[in-house]
Amino acid sequence: MSLHKTLKSKNSLARHRNVLSRAERVEKLKELDKWSDDLSPFGLQKVAHRKVAVGGKEKKQAKTAEEAAASEAKKEG
Repeated sequence: MSLHKTLKSKNSLARHRNVLSRAERVEKLKELDKWSDDLSPFGLQKVAHRKVAVGGKEKKQAKTAEEAAASEAKKEG
């Protein structure tokens, strides 16, 4: 059985979309300085729309020299 379109979760609207609307393509072209107001909004050139990778877990910071010296001192005595 299919799910009615009004029952979809709200986070589905925030996900990455491969196809941009005409207005979004014009905005992207303006950012790339490839758009001027005298151009027609019909027959726009293709615009690459890549998903930005979200950072994962951060790696632990390397111990500072003081922390390394303090940990060695604890091991020795």
